[in-house]
Amino acid sequence: MQKVQLRRTLSLPMMTLYGVGTTVGAGIYVLVGKVAGAAGLFAPVSFVLAALLATFSALSFAELSSRFPRSAGEAIYVSEGLGARRLGTIVGLLVVLSGIVSSATISIGAAGYLNTLVAVPTTAAIVAIIFLLAAIAIWGIREAVTVAALLTLLEVAGLLLVVWVGRDAFVSVPAAFSVQPPIFDLAVLVGVASGVILAFFAFIGFEDMVNVAEEVRDVRRTMPRAIILTLVITTLIYLVVSIVATFSLPLAQISASEAPLALIYTSVTGKPPLPISLIGLVAVVNGALIQIIMGSRVLYGLAQQEQISSVFGSVNRHTRTPIIATVAVSGLVLFFALAMPLENLARLTSLVVLFVFAIVNLALLVLKTRRPAPADAVTVPLWVPAVGFVVSAFFVLFQSAEFALRLI
Repeated sequence: MQKVQLRRTLSLPMMTLYGVGTTVGAGIYVLVGKVAGAAGLFAPVSFVLAALLATFSALSFAELSSRFPRSAGEAIYVSEGLGARRLGTIVGLLVVLSGIVSSATISIGAAGYLNTLVAVPTTAAIVAIIFLLAAIAIWGIREAVTVAALLTLLEVAGLLLVVWVGRDAFVSVPAAFSVQPPIFDLAVLVGVASGVILAFFAFIGFEDMVNVAEEVRDVRRTMPRAIILTLVITTLIYLVVSIVATFSLPLAQISASEAPLALIYTSVTGKPPLPISLIGLVAVVNGALIQIIMGSRVLYGLAQQEQISSVFGSVNRHTRTPIIATVAVSGLVLFFALAMPLENLARLTSLVVLFVFAIVNLALLVLKTRRPAPADAVTVPLWVPAVGFVVSAFFVLFQSAEFALRLI
């Protein structure tokens, strides 16, 4: 009997929306205020600089996804680049763990958002949300990514709504900077650097895209383009949103808010922030769905490479999705969401992702010195993964120190 394969059905527009959805998540609805608190009126500059730093790793992922267009991408990159199959397996499982913990944390947040709109017991809300997302993920990759794409469009629409209602902020920019110390002032530079460190985490997400490589059409060309388009679109969105957030209200007020965009909407329109709250719920749910899809594909890819049990590599003949892997990931998401203290685990997730960034950049650096790329692969200069490794390693050290201090 011929083995059932994943279905190649994802186009460049769908992959780009998938990437934007996994990057522009609920974080920007909170994070923009914190960046403004750190960088002051130069918060938009922090977002642009963070985007430039993220670009190096994004380009490394673009080349590697073109060289090795398969599921469980990070595990393959490390195995092939560093010749360390066991380390590749560990990296793959770390990626799955980060997706599970992230999705569990997001699901709890979604239940919280839902509770502000409808009185539902938190446990029941979490169970219902995760079961619904698992069912969508099992339904089919085209269907699941279509749902994610529609939710992404709604997320972006919410951000653009905030930009529209706060558009007068753009007029006040020149006057505000006329009384602001220059950016090369030491205190300003320290604030901008602190803002860059915070803003960098708003760009994490593009790495999830490579794990659906076996379901993408013309993957060697489509995946790199989708990664780059995701980063460009995300940067533009963050830039205009950060300008509105920074110049619409006093910095002390916007930085102290846990829902800065809802605060802007209410302050400008005088109306309750119901549209922003609803879209915030959508953003949270969308992030959880994409993490479940990503985690199941990594398990599938590891099974296909015979690095874990082959049971996770089976594909349903009707849905053409890895149902067992999806159920396993969803079950662990439910377990973590209901049973585990997630505050430190959520911080640990970003540390794991940054460690993966560092080692993937190192893998490409070594690979480029040892093996030429296929003729039809997208390639980047050698210095790109070198800078990507240095940037990622710095953030790993920074996050490790911060995480250790929080545990003390």
